[in-house]
Amino acid sequence: MKASRPTRIELAPLALLLAAALLLAGSRAAAADNPNDACLACHSDKTLTTKRAGRTVSLYVETKKFSSSIHGSLSCTNCHADLEGKDLPHDTPLKRVDCGACHGEESKQHAKSLHGRAVARGDALAPRCASCHGNHDILSVKDPRSPVSPMNVPFTCGKCHREGTPVQTQRKIEQHNILENYAESMHGEALLRKGLSVTANCASCHTAHNILPHTDPNSSIARVNIAKTCTKCHARIEDVHRKTIKGELWEKEAHVLPACVDCHQPHKVRKVFYTQGMADADCMRCHANPNLKTRDGRPLTVHAADLSSSRHAKVACSQCHSDVNASRVRPCETITGPVDCSKCHEQISQDYQRSKHGQLFAKKDPNAPVCKECHGTHRVLGKHDPQSVTFATNIPTLCARCHREGKQAAVRYVGAQHDIIPHYRESIHGKGLLKSGLTVTATCTNCHTAHRELPKSDPESTVNPANLPATCGQCHHGIQEQFVNSVHSRTVTTTTKDLPVCSDCHSAHQIRRADEDGFKLDIMAKCGRCHAEIAKTYFETYHGKVSRLGYTKTAKCYDCHGAHDILKVTDPRSHLSRANVVETCQKCHASATRRFAGYLTHATHHDPKKYPFLFWTFWGMTSLLVGTFIAGGLHTLLWLPRAFQMRRELKAEEARQAAERNGGKEKHDGER
Repeated sequence: MKASRPTRIELAPLALLLAAALLLAGSRAAAADNPNDACLACHSDKTLTTKRAGRTVSLYVETKKFSSSIHGSLSCTNCHADLEGKDLPHDTPLKRVDCGACHGEESKQHAKSLHGRAVARGDALAPRCASCHGNHDILSVKDPRSPVSPMNVPFTCGKCHREGTPVQTQRKIEQHNILENYAESMHGEALLRKGLSVTANCASCHTAHNILPHTDPNSSIARVNIAKTCTKCHARIEDVHRKTIKGELWEKEAHVLPACVDCHQPHKVRKVFYTQGMADADCMRCHANPNLKTRDGRPLTVHAADLSSSRHAKVACSQCHSDVNASRVRPCETITGPVDCSKCHEQISQDYQRSKHGQLFAKKDPNAPVCKECHGTHRVLGKHDPQSVTFATNIPTLCARCHREGKQAAVRYVGAQHDIIPHYRESIHGKGLLKSGLTVTATCTNCHTAHRELPKSDPESTVNPANLPATCGQCHHGIQEQFVNSVHSRTVTTTTKDLPVCSDCHSAHQIRRADEDGFKLDIMAKCGRCHAEIAKTYFETYHGKVSRLGYTKTAKCYDCHGAHDILKVTDPRSHLSRANVVETCQKCHASATRRFAGYLTHATHHDPKKYPFLFWTFWGMTSLLVGTFIAGGLHTLLWLPRAFQMRRELKAEEARQAAERNGGKEKHDGER
């Protein structure tokens, strides 16, 4: 007999029992693999609490958050190490979790930091690891939900450092409105409004765990370290500040430079300079005293009005007096040297060092002028301010302090220029500036420069003959271009002799208007210094003879040859070229023709080679004249004896005739 097979309905209860058994076994296996389940069996209860320092503290651990945290793979006893091997439920209280067991370096930094020191002295407001990172829900710094992700750092720090918090109100913190200022700063705007997570946040400057006061030399925001901190993001800080500060000094000589925060106040970093911070106020507490003096009697008073109206109004005291140490009661007691203006005015400093003034200073000459001699100290005004000593109309007076006759600069001067200041005042430049108020007129600094004054003999000097046309050309547009193409320029004429430049014709400090009679009459003598023979021939012409009589309307050298564009007559561009000579003559002689222009203006009978016809004619006529006089003279001499003899005979005859007339008269009277 064949056995019957069980049906599906008969097998169903068996399958259910098997599945339940497998599920129970799996559950037990899972419980054995996750040791935290035993802990969470109690701590997943939301009502689980305990008492700490009189406060009720929740012991609830949200399983989901813990499992998704960066510590989700760890066992509870990895952190709560004192529970390792103990039976549950455990005794309370537990020891505080030691994060340093895994995060040793961070723990060491925290222990040395402001926060760690506060923890060590039992400050109830001192932040611990959990204060920033959380406890059972710690997320990676890369997780946007983490309180220590770049986007959330300001808010995490703000829990303690926001205005009104216990930390801000009960602890000594110099900075105020930190979060508000940061939010409005360039960094805050980029982070909070534009979402630029690479922007600097609190931890970028103060570090995450090694937070130290700025007075600590090891602090990332200490004066000696701040540049290094800023350059972590602002890598090209030298290029950015090249025009204002010699950037490399930031790294090499940070102690002599203004720190970043001197210009870009902490927590207010924007594109503009801010008003002075606490450093200025600290300085003025002493230096506002009108009786403050050095031991040798030098005044140390600083007038706030001078500072506020100066070009450096937005520059903090410590930017110039960079030796100050903010950690001292008297920050200025560490100052050992004078203010070094070159830190901000690098190019000007280089020019000064190259100048005669700078060379004297390098030699420690007591008469060497330094920056403050011309610009002052705390009331430095811009050159466009009429009250500034460097304003155009004030520059002659400023330079005269040393260069007036009898003053230190004039005494050491060995050149030919004297009475420079009086001569300048009477020159066309001086009158234009000082009498007419034309501030565009040339002053001392226009020709000699403001900071790179060099003697005329120096090839780099702006008044060196080789450079003078360019110097004058700065104001006299177009003249330089004419001059460099003329025969007086070395670009055209090759010679070992000196060629004239602007000052040879116009002088250096006695420059007159070119249309003055005195200049017109004097210029011919100046041309004659180089062109002596030509000048002689000129003065033998009608033009020259009349000019010597003081008549200025006759043709002078420049009328025919040009003033600055003198060219060889063979040059088609010359005023005296065949193409242009008639037009040149017509400037004075309107009816001049080609034949008229053929007049030899410099022809002289003294040059038989150049003018032989004139030479021989002159001497022929002169010889004829002299011969005539000689012949006449000889004739006269030879005729004189005869003339005397005839004179005597005439007188004798006259006497005889008189005697005859007298004899006849007497005879007649006798007869009567």
